[in-house]
Amino acid sequence: MSFSRLRGAFTLIELLVVIAIIAILIGLLLPAVQKVREAAARMKCQNNLKQLAIAVHSYHDANNQIPPNAKSIAFSWGTDSTYGGATTWTWIARILPYIEQGNLATLYNIPNGTLGGAYTGVAGQGISASIPTLQCPSSTDQPTASDWPNVGGILMGSTNYRGVSGSNWQWGSFQNAGPSGNTNGLDAGDGIFYRSDGNRKLTLLGITDGTSNTLMIGEDTHSYDQHCGGWAYPNYVAATCAIPLNYNDGPPGSPSPGYGDWPNRYSFHSQHTSGGNFALADGSTRFVSNSISMTTYRAASTCAGSDILGSDW
Repeated sequence: MSFSRLRGAFTLIELLVVIAIIAILIGLLLPAVQKVREAAARMKCQNNLKQLAIAVHSYHDANNQIPPNAKSIAFSWGTDSTYGGATTWTWIARILPYIEQGNLATLYNIPNGTLGGAYTGVAGQGISASIPTLQCPSSTDQPTASDWPNVGGILMGSTNYRGVSGSNWQWGSFQNAGPSGNTNGLDAGDGIFYRSDGNRKLTLLGITDGTSNTLMIGEDTHSYDQHCGGWAYPNYVAATCAIPLNYNDGPPGSPSPGYGDWPNRYSFHSQHTSGGNFALADGSTRFVSNSISMTTYRAASTCAGSDILGSDW
């Protein structure tokens, strides 16, 4: 005697229920995965800043001063590219041997040579080199040569990290004299780095506000500030804390043609949530919240202002 067996199968309703459950589980898991990825990116960014801070200390130990920026900027590639040594190079260029880029510095005679001598016109070489330690993993808006017409559209390797120039500023909506009374934050900042600080010799002992109370390096994104860019050019490696952290006065690339509002954007921006990463002068790192008061934020950016940090520090 033979028996026929009926094979069981899912009904349409059962299939739809299973699919719905899977969709719900995916919906619950995705935010958790994104949070883990962001936490990892934020930690990697802090590690980059830590390496840069240690490199600054190593340079200081070897040269008895904080690595300086240029002495002057001509905003002309034809001129800037011919001056060597202390005249044009950035603090980042000077610490290359301390961030595992000694071969790059040696090959192109950085910082004793000229920008022109280290420019090959080939991506990934000389001042065009992309250095991993200078890249925040959360940032996707890397600049191109066409973003820098004021230096002839020269292709440079980019950086998401800029030195803190201080609290004083004389342009745009956030003018502030700072403790020094000098509003020229570009070329006479009251912080550790500004674009032409090669005319000043600063040591760790000169940071009288205390190295654990002074912001030294922060992160920025190119989409909100055209001057966040090439690691080899002094105007692109410093930013002010006179302007609020992550200040947003419109979508990236506005106002037309894209960067006309630089006086309100020459500052620090982050693609991490709710704040941004900074390295302090003592070599430690800190996540600074968007909610920090401007009084505290500015006070933490000066290196010898004798200003008092607020309770939100």
